[in-house]
Amino acid sequence: MKPLRKFLDRVKPHFEPGGKLQAFRSVFDGMETFLYTPRSTSRSGVHIHDSIDSKRTMIIVVMALLPCFIFGMYNTGYQHWLAAGEQSMPFWSLMLYGFLAVIPRVVVCYLVGLGIEFIVAQWRKEEIQEGFLVTGILIPMICPIETPVWMLAVATAFSVIFAKEVFGGTGYNIFNIALITRAFLFFAYPAQMSGDKAFVATGTAMGYGPVATDGFTCATPLGQLATAGGAEIQLTGIDGHVISTWDAFLGLIPGSFGETSTLMILIGAAVLLISGIASWRVMLSVFAGGLFMGWIANTAASPTYPASYLQPVDQLLLGGFAFAAVFMATDPVTGARTNVGKWIYGFLIGVVAVLIRVYNNGYPEGAMLAVLLMNAFAPLIDYCVVQSNVRRRMRRLNAKIS
Repeated sequence: MKPLRKFLDRVKPHFEPGGKLQAFRSVFDGMETFLYTPRSTSRSGVHIHDSIDSKRTMIIVVMALLPCFIFGMYNTGYQHWLAAGEQSMPFWSLMLYGFLAVIPRVVVCYLVGLGIEFIVAQWRKEEIQEGFLVTGILIPMICPIETPVWMLAVATAFSVIFAKEVFGGTGYNIFNIALITRAFLFFAYPAQMSGDKAFVATGTAMGYGPVATDGFTCATPLGQLATAGGAEIQLTGIDGHVISTWDAFLGLIPGSFGETSTLMILIGAAVLLISGIASWRVMLSVFAGGLFMGWIANTAASPTYPASYLQPVDQLLLGGFAFAAVFMATDPVTGARTNVGKWIYGFLIGVVAVLIRVYNNGYPEGAMLAVLLMNAFAPLIDYCVVQSNVRRRMRRLNAKIS
């Protein structure tokens, strides 16, 4: 890597103020700091420097997402092969199909999102923000695989501009950018986002793979629940087999690209927790809240609300609940900051997610709205926790004085 370092040092003066390429200083700085840790040092005072910066933090999160991403490639191919009626399931063919299906969407999200951030950084004469390193891969992972590319481009541009840059950029947004993108798609294009075909790829991927039979439809397990009647619930996969708890845990079921496998999500959670990037309090409390609300709903199950017949553990395994608990709720920018606040924040996300999922048959997935709703309440939760601590300490102080 020394030749690359020497090359960057040689061309860097051209991007400094007064250089012929000074207009692209933010672009060069973003590329340099992505490849190397900044070598600038403090010139006064005493400072403690950590070896990890925000770019490295984002890269670790991307690494934690890779198990879900790789499994999503396989599951996309697997569901497509089932839809096409194929009997053999060649592993590498399934992987290649999933890769070809998702890669255009990843590229478009990064081009649109990073392009906007580069333009804004140049306009403001600021450094390139690195937050979109994670957002760019999250967006296609939480969307159906057949979401049109142009829709992803429009939704990504909307979320980056109106949910991020207008608030000041990375670190200042109050809502999770990836979930704002998903919410924009859901409310702007409900027919495309909630249709039966949306969650299973039916056509070829860049000309590769078989084609599903004409008229093929398949709803996700939660979509099936929304239209079910009575207490007898049997969720089925594309091939007609009954989806068990084990199937839901492994993730070989229809769903958004990266959200189906709880097993892969837990592997990603382990990476985040071992590296100290994510809060275990938030993760644990989200699952606790989901189990609690799932138990209440199941105890008071009613044919009017078919999802109430789901066992509490199945509420955690189906849909985007586990993915939201690990990768969305733990966002340090939009979540609660105090330790007590994290417990409250996460628990309420779990409760609200299951509450929406069970008692709103028109919207079978509640994790997205639950996280966005609690994003809005996170500052209030922290404020109440801090004020409670202040009052408790004041009472203790007054007791000592008296």
